[in-house]
Amino acid sequence: MTETITVITAVHAPGAEYLPDAYKSLTEQEMPAGWEWQWVIQEDGETDAVAPYVPDDERVSFGQGRAGRAAMARTVGLARARGRYVKVLDADDMLTPGTLARDIAALSHVEIGWTTSRVLDLLPDGSTVGFDQDPPAGPIERGAVLEHWKAHDYRAQVHPATLCVRKDLLMAIGGWMALPASEDTGLLLALNAVARGWFNAETGLLYRKWPGQVTSQAAHVHEGERSARMAVIGARAEILAECTGWRFEGE
Repeated sequence: MTETITVITAVHAPGAEYLPDAYKSLTEQEMPAGWEWQWVIQEDGETDAVAPYVPDDERVSFGQGRAGRAAMARTVGLARARGRYVKVLDADDMLTPGTLARDIAALSHVEIGWTTSRVLDLLPDGSTVGFDQDPPAGPIERGAVLEHWKAHDYRAQVHPATLCVRKDLLMAIGGWMALPASEDTGLLLALNAVARGWFNAETGLLYRKWPGQVTSQAAHVHEGERSARMAVIGARAEILAECTGWRFEGE
């Protein structure tokens, strides 16, 4: 029986032009024996601007809905997710070769609930820049991401845009946080509060930097809103950390 990993992408009109690059990075993935990928694209809105960039591929599922930002779009898209695992891929980013296979391999360990990987920022001139605080390759213990995040001005040592997670755990946590931004960081910290993770030291994502991305907007760093987001994210993670931890059934 073929297993599926669902790649989920929230997209709004300004970022739709990058979907073909994301799709190309998916088609270049070499999947483990017995595995296939499904790509769920959910538009954050109901325009005519995104559909022309959606590939004509039976592995791709495209949906639209009321605008509510990325968290809502991804969570609505989960309704069409067939996979045991869910991989995040932002519309303007690209996977590197081997990423999905590495994620699947890590999640084959029953005690691992989620994975992340090394990321390179892709600059407009085509150059790349890495992060100098990557953790060692291997398991990430419960609470480690929250501890680092609090000690480093709310910056985690692993990137939420590289997340791959067991779908049952993702659903139990409630999907992405209902925030205007940092919704993926909120999910990452919640997952780390209840389950061990894994870090792949090989680069798994090219994270595109461009003027139109949400994180480049002034509102993203508005101190009042940022403080509120961080307070809610931290409080949720700390409460979840008091749980005994998630238990996985054997594969």
